[in-house]
Amino acid sequence: MDQAFDVRPSSDDTRPLGVSRPPLAVADLPDPEEVFGVRRIGPRELFQYALGPSLIALGISIGSGEWLLGPQAVGQYGFVGVGWVILISAVLQTFYNVECSRYVLATGEAPVVGWGRVPPGFKLWVPVSVFVIIFAFIAGGWAAAAGQGVYALVHGAIPPSGAEEPRLWAIGLLVLVFLITVAAKRISRALELANWIMVGSVLVGLVLIDLFVVPFELWWEGIRGFFTPAAPPAGITATQLGGLAGFTALASGLNWYVMGHYRDKGYGMGFRTGYISGLRGDRKELLASGVTFPDDAANTARWKRWYRLLLTDMWGIFFVGAMLGMLLPTILMAHAVEISGNRPTAASVPTFVASALDAEYGRWMFYLALVLGVLVLFSTQLGIFEGMVRVVTDAAHATSPRLRRLLEGDPRRFYYPFMLLLLVVIGVVLHLAVPVNLVQWSANMSNFGALIYPFMLMYLNARLPKAARPRPWHYVLLGINVVFFGFFFINFIADFFGDPLVVF
Repeated sequence: MDQAFDVRPSSDDTRPLGVSRPPLAVADLPDPEEVFGVRRIGPRELFQYALGPSLIALGISIGSGEWLLGPQAVGQYGFVGVGWVILISAVLQTFYNVECSRYVLATGEAPVVGWGRVPPGFKLWVPVSVFVIIFAFIAGGWAAAAGQGVYALVHGAIPPSGAEEPRLWAIGLLVLVFLITVAAKRISRALELANWIMVGSVLVGLVLIDLFVVPFELWWEGIRGFFTPAAPPAGITATQLGGLAGFTALASGLNWYVMGHYRDKGYGMGFRTGYISGLRGDRKELLASGVTFPDDAANTARWKRWYRLLLTDMWGIFFVGAMLGMLLPTILMAHAVEISGNRPTAASVPTFVASALDAEYGRWMFYLALVLGVLVLFSTQLGIFEGMVRVVTDAAHATSPRLRRLLEGDPRRFYYPFMLLLLVVIGVVLHLAVPVNLVQWSANMSNFGALIYPFMLMYLNARLPKAARPRPWHYVLLGINVVFFGFFFINFIADFFGDPLVVF
């Protein structure tokens, strides 16, 4: 439910954090019950009100990596030597998500705004961060793949190579994302509800299909592959593995672009700083700078409660969902390879499983697999497209007093025109390459973020109130993120301009 906008500072004190941005105001952390408007947070209230931002991330997650890159890699090379990359990536990314969200809960600032506090300041890091997000996802491979699925649903056949109609369907789905945000009172809440439906339907549907058609041996092979350390299979490139690592779970070093939804949900100090409402929403305020809490016993106790909710949301929903979301499609793809005698290519992977099941089990299975595929890819499309718009809106609104005056305190006046502009640009770009190749490009660009943002998180989180600061081993795990995902990006660049550093 919506709350009245009220920072309610506990004193006139402010707290400096970093450089080039205004100091943070100081106010008490709210209780979760105050934020969600309930008497107590029991199991029902937990799922009905408190959990949810991780579902937006999970909706993106169960898409480009889980439906395209993972099944393609397994379909071509098998589970062993690939599965451990998936597991390590999911663990590291979930931990990284928690650290990004730690900053949001403690300050109420979206990460793109927080980056402006890292030396040398917002004039470098805010535009760089906006550019990296747009550059990574503007290719529109996720949209193009969804368009292929819709074409197959409408025509009952796989689209021919180079067909224009799938691209038009992709653009139509982008328009649908725009309409969902227009109809929302609170955009983040609308995305949560959409993903409860889509992600839930996808996971239940995949479990039923896999139980019906996939032999037990393949289930065991898939699970064993996650926990079997082995050299990557011969023939797979580090660029393919890097794409798989980058888009397993979410988007490796760029995951921060989704974590601002915790602010809009009202987690922690996000309750004090506002949110982006839809056109049907009443509240328009969004603070340009964050609010943090004093170091005292009462706020430390409240912080621990918020942090437990964050861990429940991320590890209980996001991590578990991401692992199921990778296991279920990949074992289905492995079975499709067995029964068809073929292997998926970059062009055929969005509809490969549906075609194989059609030939073996009949038309009904063809359509069921296509429906699940479209839901998977549309949930990805929904989160990525809205996320790009959100990052640019947050960055522009927070850093430009002149723009805030022009917007008259209503960030929606920027949000919706920019979304329409971005829709046109993506509609042009997605005509340029095969969907899976576009997705691999985006995934490896996500790995680039892992060379930068973990270090920036270390800087910011070390300066939070004492109760919110990470423990020493958290910094070690952030460093492992840099090494793991950074390796794949460096190899991708070497491969792009000449010869890869590593060949398997």
